[in-house]
Amino acid sequence: MRNLPDILAFDTFGTVVDWHGSIAREIAALRPAVDASAFALAWRAGYAPAMRRVASGELGWTLIDDLHRMILDEILPRFGLADMPEEERRHLNKAWHRLDPWPDAVPGLARLKARFTICTLSNGNIGLLTNMAKRAGLPWDCVLSAEVFRAYKPDPATYLGVARVFDVAPQQVMLVAAHHSDLAAARGCGLQTAYVERPLEFGPGQPKDVAPQPGNTWHSRDFIDLAEQLGA
Repeated sequence: MRNLPDILAFDTFGTVVDWHGSIAREIAALRPAVDASAFALAWRAGYAPAMRRVASGELGWTLIDDLHRMILDEILPRFGLADMPEEERRHLNKAWHRLDPWPDAVPGLARLKARFTICTLSNGNIGLLTNMAKRAGLPWDCVLSAEVFRAYKPDPATYLGVARVFDVAPQQVMLVAAHHSDLAAARGCGLQTAYVERPLEFGPGQPKDVAPQPGNTWHSRDFIDLAEQLGA
């Protein structure tokens, strides 16, 4: 039997919540003529480059809410929305606070919470993650964010920061994520890792390859499956 962790830390965007479907729903409600799926994908595509600008020092420490707004302002003209008023932009930018959970997320987290301490480890800022959890009923024991460590994943300060917060060794923490690069960075810091299949993260038009890859401690279809594997 593999040694079980004490702490389960969850990536959030794509792993716990359906960002593509949620953002597409929001833009479709505001501007029905826009290709909602393409808009969601374009907005998300700016995410990693924006964080790299912070990591490189080109930008000072900047919350994800503010990075999302920068990206939004950049892509609006591409979709013929350059005239979107400020109030509507602010509302749309907060769509990231209103992302819907995957169907298994809340019941699966409830089962895992009964046996383990569960927390977020997300690049989302604290206010965003808290609002998201409140709306979606996500039962976190603790909300941890890149904002706490002033570093974005995959900076080691984030993964090791979870262990530091709970005063445990890195191997007593497991990162649960739907992204192999995130999991690889966590393993490099000594954490256990669990991959969760989210084949529709980028929408039905762009299904993900969710085949197992070497290195992860666990591989699960969803949070219910993970809870069963971990005996929760």
